[in-house]
Amino acid sequence: MTTPPQSSAFASAFAAVDLGATSGRVILGRVGPDNLDLTEVRRFPNTPVRLPDGLRWDTLALFQNILDGLRDAARSGGVTSIGIDTWAVDYGLLDTDGALLGHPFHYRDDRTDGAAERIWATVSPKELYGITGLQHLPFNTVFQIASAEGTAQRHAARTLLLIPDLLIHWLTGSIGAEETNASTTGLLDARTGTWSEDLLNRLSLDPGLFPPLRAPGDPAGTLLPHVATYTGLDPSTPVTTVASHDTASAVVAVPATEPGFAYISCGTWSLAGLELDAPVLSEASRAANFTNERGVDGTVRYLRNIMGMWLLEECRRTWEKDNLPTHIPTLLADAVRAESFACLVDPDAPEFLAPGDMPARIRDYCARTGQRVPGSQGAVVRCILESLALAHRRTLRQAAELAGRDISRIHLVGGGSRNDLLCQLTADATGLPVVAGPTEATALGNILVQARAAGLVGDLADMRRLIASTQHLRHYTPRGDTAAWDAATARLGSGPRNP
Repeated sequence: MTTPPQSSAFASAFAAVDLGATSGRVILGRVGPDNLDLTEVRRFPNTPVRLPDGLRWDTLALFQNILDGLRDAARSGGVTSIGIDTWAVDYGLLDTDGALLGHPFHYRDDRTDGAAERIWATVSPKELYGITGLQHLPFNTVFQIASAEGTAQRHAARTLLLIPDLLIHWLTGSIGAEETNASTTGLLDARTGTWSEDLLNRLSLDPGLFPPLRAPGDPAGTLLPHVATYTGLDPSTPVTTVASHDTASAVVAVPATEPGFAYISCGTWSLAGLELDAPVLSEASRAANFTNERGVDGTVRYLRNIMGMWLLEECRRTWEKDNLPTHIPTLLADAVRAESFACLVDPDAPEFLAPGDMPARIRDYCARTGQRVPGSQGAVVRCILESLALAHRRTLRQAAELAGRDISRIHLVGGGSRNDLLCQLTADATGLPVVAGPTEATALGNILVQARAAGLVGDLADMRRLIASTQHLRHYTPRGDTAAWDAATARLGSGPRNP
């Protein structure tokens, strides 16, 4: 990213706090009538900590880095407003005094093992999906809450705040729940977009635990005095509610200017799906494990979570410990030379969820399924990327069928859009053109929602036109026939199914 010229074309600057599962950034976005530029002012690691009771997020370190990043932003010039987006499902609990009750758990912690079955004893999977429309994932917030039942923290809790709402509370003192992130909890009614009183009652959850909902663009308050003093920002600087689920922000920045598009937001996870006007709550949709999460302006993100670049990043961590090459261009060059379809994995297999020795797990999976075991780093990378491309193909074809939509092109945004091989393989697997970029889709979506709240841009279509006209995009055309991909699909089967 480049620092934009200082001119009247950039009248307003917006600070986007963008936290991912492995790192966080504070990015300053300058928005003008025909201009949209980003400057990264601070980047920092997001490293979970394993305590005796489980894997936790270090939220205090994250918040300190956010404050330092906002101070850096203040030194760069005026800040019109601040917005925060993070990953979904995880939360902090506050006591009666508003104090945080311990560090929030990480969604990859195994404390939720068996929690779903406890919920299903009261509300069946079919009933749960009929209300929430949410994909079954073992770490959904509703299952995390069930796993905390009977603990001292849960007993003392008076307010539950999802991670971006917790950070906003620490910046402003205000309490609220942003709706795109709330829709990932398994407690929001997919039809009404409100907390489900029926579910809360049946699960014996106090409605007071869940704050009033906020929509993207709503004001979330201004800076607390000590925050303003530390950062050097004006105390009246507003914090604006954005689409605080990072995928929802990324979908805002999909540069689609015509209907018929699908999207893949590719980072630690690949979120592949469609933008709809209403949820799809059919039994077929539930069985195929699709989710209906809220987007901006009443849209529905109809998608499925796929284990994304997590597999490659975990491989790189293992290889780094073993003093093996981890340079992405080198690994991708080796993958290009590796044999096609030598081995494949289901990226969503449960053994790939937790941190650990991913190359060994991939080799074990291949051996267990009677496939050739990848013997080189390039073969492992090829296996991962072809498997992800197959998962993209399967997911988007199912989404189109279940929603009754046709797809004419795919927009692949996020960090994965930098991966030329993955983009080309996705085009080849799906038989559809792929438009790659913007890489910084999440931060851009965050900034554009702030800019709209400030009156600088129009509706969702206007935001996307601005993205398409200002950001660097790459285009990939499908190559070859799909027979090899059809055969590979048959090897892996139909994919994940809901309980």
